[in-house]
Amino acid sequence: MLSEHTLQFRVEYFQTDGQRRVHHGNYIDFFERGRVEMLRAAGMNYKDLEAEGLMLVVTEMNVKYFAAAEFDDLLTQTTRTLEIRGVRIRHEYKIYRDETLLVSGESTIACVDQTGRPRRLPAFFRRTN
Repeated sequence: MLSEHTLQFRVEYFQTDGQRRVHHGNYIDFFERGRVEMLRAAGMNYKDLEAEGLMLVVTEMNVKYFAAAEFDDLLTQTTRTLEIRGVRIRHEYKIYRDETLLVSGESTIACVDQTGRPRRLPAFFRRTN
């Protein structure tokens, strides 16, 4: 699993609210995109996990807002793996416009089977690149 991944994306109009700023809830979606793309860059994807009968579910999410992103802003997001232990992975997220930190966050995700029972993370996650 990669220890850090960076991606850039542009704010779409539908992601903004009446003030043309990114609605606060959309940052959670941005965080998820970061996790998905980090997994893909490491050579794995959610479809592969689901085919093995495993799912990654969010068990905790914390977000801090410092400044607003607006329609058409080009944002850079860094997703870092903080800890991998047992059935859980902790990630840290930072979203910037140029050099300005707009939002930071942390999440914990857990590996479960199709019945919702915890399952140890596959060995793939314990390898670092």
